[in-house]
Amino acid sequence: MKDAERIVFTSGQTRGVGTTMDVKTRVGPLRTIDVVEVTDWVEGESIEIAHNGLVEGRGRLEVLPDQGTSVVTWTEELLFPWWVGGGLAAMVARPFLTRIWLANLERLAARVSVP
Repeated sequence: MKDAERIVFTSGQTRGVGTTMDVKTRVGPLRTIDVVEVTDWVEGESIEIAHNGLVEGRGRLEVLPDQGTSVVTWTEELLFPWWVGGGLAAMVARPFLTRIWLANLERLAARVSVP
């Protein structure tokens, strides 16, 4: 995750439902602490998180079987506060965040792929 500069676990656990963390995030010149909580965890299948910081929303990482291999997907729904532009800020941010998340998935694929 190139946008995550530092992850600090704030719960007594580092995996599973209830895990919380502060993620120092940078997108271009913009920086924030993303307060994240794992809300669903199915080992080897999916992880769902809630964003509870400046930007709120949900994200879900899924590993889906596909003809003898696996496909990893990431979906994200974010809500920007009104004072940073709300829906307009989300619309402007979408293409940048999409590129970041696609690059994150490509780096993950490079780490876990078997030649």
